[in-house]
Amino acid sequence: MKPEDLLHSLPTQTPKLTLNCPLLDRLLRGGIPCGTITEIAAESGVGKTQISLQLLLAAQLPTSCGGLSASSICLHSEFPFPFRRLHQLSLFYQSHIPNNPLDRIFIQPLHSPDHLLDLLSRLDSIVSQLNIRLIVIDSIAALFRSEFDNTPLELKRRSNLFFKIASKLKSQAQKFGLAVVVTNQVMDVIESSGNLRIGNSGFLCSSGRRVCPALGLSWANCVNIRLFLWREEERVDEEGGDIGSMLARRFIRVVFAPHLPDCSCEFVIKREGVFGVDR
Repeated sequence: MKPEDLLHSLPTQTPKLTLNCPLLDRLLRGGIPCGTITEIAAESGVGKTQISLQLLLAAQLPTSCGGLSASSICLHSEFPFPFRRLHQLSLFYQSHIPNNPLDRIFIQPLHSPDHLLDLLSRLDSIVSQLNIRLIVIDSIAALFRSEFDNTPLELKRRSNLFFKIASKLKSQAQKFGLAVVVTNQVMDVIESSGNLRIGNSGFLCSSGRRVCPALGLSWANCVNIRLFLWREEERVDEEGGDIGSMLARRFIRVVFAPHLPDCSCEFVIKREGVFGVDR
């Protein structure tokens, strides 16, 4: 993967995978594009895994409904895997998918970056056989959380693994027309007395804190599209002027993408899935 690859706009005929929500699809101009790596970064509990589960099911929808008419695979490093929630969501797709939607979702746990590289090398032989068009990795940060020491040599080894993983994913995405979605965690931004930001060059906010996607600039250069989810707490006053409860509002933002402007949309998580809010 070359740096200039990240600057090219998407071909006009690039297939896209729906998020199964018109507002979210409109935000992304049709959905998650195939042939690229899309990162979804957020703190815990905001909705990145919920969106990932929704995409695993949406991939099976017919192309007339924005799907890929294909199977999907989820490589997960966050435990336990939310099987119950995936089953709950699948009930709302059965009217659009002829067979049991869960039969076409392949789930594989991940234990280390090297394990991920080994699995990706073996995927080449089964992607066509199983008609896989979506790869979800949830999450990339968890694989590197305690694997490396904070020394120059270890950080260099970590960066090399970033590039190997991203290069393999990008190659498979382009060769097989796959949509690749990778979730990432966030970390707090620490500012020194000289106002130097540690981590990515810019910062975002979630739950009233300055944060940035984990794994730094090296990993940021490996993805084509970065989506950021955040949460804001809002107090809802009760009738009579009494102090009410706190309401969590969730938002999704396009941080960078070769074909999209910096834009955002509010969303909610319901029993039926993730849906944009038009306010």
